Amino acid sequence: MKTTTLNFFQNPVAASRQSAANWPFLVKGCGALPRRRYAERDLKEPPLRIVGMSLLVGALALTGCSKKQEADDGHNQGAAAKPDAGAAACARHKAPKDLCFICDPALRDRDRLWCKEHDRYEDRCWECHPDARDKNRLFCDEHGLYEDECILCRPELKQKTKAEASSGTPAAALMCKEHGVSEAECGICRPELAGKLQPGQSVKVRLPTADSAAMAGVQTGTPSVGGLADGIECFAELAFNQNKLAQIVAPVGGIVQEVAADLGNKVEEKQAVARIWSAAIAEAVAKAVLTHQTLERERKLRAQRVTSEKDLQQAEAEHRAACQQARTLGFTEEQIDGFGAKPNEPVLLEVRAPFAGEIVERTAVRGALVEVGKPLFTLADRATMWAMVNIPEAALGRVREGQTVELQLDSIPDRTFTGRLTWVGAEVDERSRMARARAEVSNPDGVLKSRMFARARILTRNADGALVLPASAVQQVEGQPLVFVK
Repeated sequence: MKTTTLNFFQNPVAASRQSAANWPFLVKGCGALPRRRYAERDLKEPPLRIVGMSLLVGALALTGCSKKQEADDGHNQGAAAKPDAGAAACARHKAPKDLCFICDPALRDRDRLWCKEHDRYEDRCWECHPDARDKNRLFCDEHGLYEDECILCRPELKQKTKAEASSGTPAAALMCKEHGVSEAECGICRPELAGKLQPGQSVKVRLPTADSAAMAGVQTGTPSVGGLADGIECFAELAFNQNKLAQIVAPVGGIVQEVAADLGNKVEEKQAVARIWSAAIAEAVAKAVLTHQTLERERKLRAQRVTSEKDLQQAEAEHRAACQQARTLGFTEEQIDGFGAKPNEPVLLEVRAPFAGEIVERTAVRGALVEVGKPLFTLADRATMWAMVNIPEAALGRVREGQTVELQLDSIPDRTFTGRLTWVGAEVDERSRMARARAEVSNPDGVLKSRMFARARILTRNADGALVLPASAVQQVEGQPLVFVK
């Protein structure tokens, strides 16, 4: 080929006229320009347009069009002599077409990056990564591979396994020196990576200046190491601990003579909360007193041998039965003896608290006629409360008795209450598709009250020494959590 394209920069018009006859040849060699012969009138266009065309043709000629033409000519001559051999060979790289990965991207190793600038694998491009070259191995400069792995020079190497045929450096270890990131993440050099990588494996996000992050509202923080717990979020309703809840009822029918406790009062165990008069009570106490006096008289007579042993035994049996009935009503031996010493005083039954707690409900009214078994008070020990939790059906497989439960209430936003799961229901509600569970929560200062609503979190997994970061730093991409790292 004539190098008249160099004259385009000296005298564009003359050079264009001189080389007009050669343009079809240049077009054939370069394979990029329109294939037509320009007439003389085409060369009389303004110099600026001709200079632009001459620059393009000159650049193509300088970058190796002549070399390509010679290769094409040689290829055509070989094809004329041996048509089958020419069709199966790549003339440019002198290799079988079914192995020439330089020409056909489909033949390249998908796990290795490709250097488009130098037409070779990124881990074999010494222009980009001179430090990665193994100087103890011969290198094929023509095809950009080590001699012992160049399947274009030695097609028999194709039969080797992938591990034997390639010992390439992992893409993550190759650094793009121009942009300071891994070659596998450089979206500037390889924009196609952004569409191939999955969320969490994407290329780095870069901002023009340090102030750009602040202007965009981006904030950074340092994660810490601490305990991390995974849990199930659900709702709960507080209730009294049924194991420490009691109804204080009237043991007999009668009239309430005195009410000794009111709502909210703290009472001790066996403390009297009400007193009731009843004819049945007076009769039972009178019988106990009478049988006691009869027994004392029979003992004296027996000592004087006036009465028989049988009479004494009968008196003892009657006294035991009368005292047992009085004790059933709540009277003690001392009280029975005291009634005998003061026969004119009215007999009142004291209703007592079964354990220490707080009066949370009262129905007793002085002077009211009550029937046997009627509730007078409700007593609760509020040191512990129950949290009745509603657990979604989908989360039941992760719930076990003994797991820790954390409660938060809108009315007490600055505190978190901790309890233990003591029971998980055996059935799921057919309408809500939720199961009931119960947690026992400590309430030492009594701030938790029955029927309060709370947000419960059942801790299903605890991890110590975990990397902890704010929840606002975790983004959701396609339903998966994602964190950006600076």
